[in-house]
Amino acid sequence: MTPHRVDLLIAEDNPSDAELIVTCLANDGDPSRLVHVVRDGEETLDFVLCRGVYATRADTPPRVVLLDVSLPKIGGLEVLRILKSDPHTAPIPVVMLTSSAIERDVATAYRYGANSYVQKPLEFDRFRDTVRWIERYWSIVNEPPPGTAFPRPDR
Repeated sequence: MTPHRVDLLIAEDNPSDAELIVTCLANDGDPSRLVHVVRDGEETLDFVLCRGVYATRADTPPRVVLLDVSLPKIGGLEVLRILKSDPHTAPIPVVMLTSSAIERDVATAYRYGANSYVQKPLEFDRFRDTVRWIERYWSIVNEPPPGTAFPRPDR
């Protein structure tokens, strides 16, 4: 069963990268953080939009989405475009966490409404620190838009 509240949705088709992200967060010591991993663009949209296998999931948006550019079925940039063009999902912070440093991908991501674009560091300690900084900023430091369904955890 998928939890009703998800703090962090990870859209990553590479199982090793997804596991590494989850491990970095688990080792951060916050047992209340709820993380969910999806493996392709279609599943990402199904999860966020509460459709398909996620149709019975409570309509509570994730606090932040980590989205890879290169996803099967529906690419990450198209997922981003769809999420940011829907008034219901547009406020959800989306961080592109990807191996791609192609200028066209970066420009397109920001044009489609990405909140941040981060290239995955290759060195483990930098990767771990980057994931932790992203999660802390968007889950703890950032003030969400008024009236959204994802208040800060300390409220």
